[in-house]
Amino acid sequence: MNRSELESAVKTEAFRRKLEDVYGPAGAEEQTARYQDVVKRFSERFGNREDMGLFSAPGRTEIGGNHTDHQRGKVLAAAVDADMIAAAAPNGSDRVRIYSRGYGEFIVSLRETERKAEETGRTEALVRGVLKGAADRGYRAGGFDAYVSGDVPGGSGLSSSAAFEILTGLMVSQLFNRGEISPAELAKIGQFAENVYFGKPCGLMDQLACAVGGLCGFDFFDPEEPEIHRVQTDPGEMPYAVAITATGGSHADLTEDFAAVPREMKQVADFFGEPVLRDIVMGDLLNEAREIREKCGDRAFLRAMHFVGETARAEEEVQALEAGDYPRFLDLVRESGDSSWKYLQNVSTGRDPADQPVAVALAVSDQILGSQGVSRVHGGGFAGTIQAFVRREMADKYRETMDQILGPGSCRIFRIRKYGCLRML
Repeated sequence: MNRSELESAVKTEAFRRKLEDVYGPAGAEEQTARYQDVVKRFSERFGNREDMGLFSAPGRTEIGGNHTDHQRGKVLAAAVDADMIAAAAPNGSDRVRIYSRGYGEFIVSLRETERKAEETGRTEALVRGVLKGAADRGYRAGGFDAYVSGDVPGGSGLSSSAAFEILTGLMVSQLFNRGEISPAELAKIGQFAENVYFGKPCGLMDQLACAVGGLCGFDFFDPEEPEIHRVQTDPGEMPYAVAITATGGSHADLTEDFAAVPREMKQVADFFGEPVLRDIVMGDLLNEAREIREKCGDRAFLRAMHFVGETARAEEEVQALEAGDYPRFLDLVRESGDSSWKYLQNVSTGRDPADQPVAVALAVSDQILGSQGVSRVHGGGFAGTIQAFVRREMADKYRETMDQILGPGSCRIFRIRKYGCLRML
């Protein structure tokens, strides 16, 4: 489609119904304007094209399985209705040109897809890594232009980097491979880009949740072919909304804190002669507690305890949701948060006792919610965000109160999106 055809298609009743299906009825009007804007801005920047398309990849929220995927454990995660969208079209060259609102334009040559050390931590590295990852798996990549608009806040714990990787892979799939790259393959390509090119160690959960969408249980026993279980429940029927609150803490200088979690868990796995903690049970840890503490340290022992309990909890959360047992689900979310705080110890770094924004946000959230919901540290932890499940009728009050205490715009209410990455038109 060219600009005129896309702009007309975005205004149709059929596209509005699609927006309502993806974003919910309340978001259709805002999303219509958003898609119209990316079509307009793409054309202004790159010119009118006859083969333009519209693409979307959501952010994600981890619900259970905090820091378990790298030990081949189990996770419960969901896509949310904050996403990255793009208007894109092939350009007939050997260059990928992407303009991302708020980040500017960058260009990657298809002739130079090897890792560049100077790009570590930069967006260009993610694009280059996705192109290389797709090519290594036998997929074709060509030059294209894209205008990207993101509604997944950076540093929010909603995996903006994973959403961007999946969006880039989706455009490669749709524009040059007839849409044949599966969500699981897109996730692996995105993880490769983030691990190897961007330089950030991460498991596969973030990319998989963004690519697959909905409420999903993931089992990473085989990390190359993780088991995906779509939770058999309608998220719209849950009496609880998902609230994500930015605590004001920064992820700067936390690389070592994040890296220490899988490293210390692996130390305990090595103690048992295992590559990861997957097959270790609580009895093993308790029976060998004294020697583990002597050889690996107390924190490694506690983090191993967290993994064993948390990977089992993620599976129980799936069962509770499918049974419609929301009180049990909330109890499990509460247990997950307690374990992350006491055993995993990713609520604060401990380096500066006077600076504990995540702990403050959790304490405030508990006081607001009382028995009407539950909150926990969200994502990697140490800084960033907390997650809360709040009864829908008090969601607005919760957001307003959190904003009053932690600052305007700190808290956002999300709905669970039932779709992963999509070609919208």
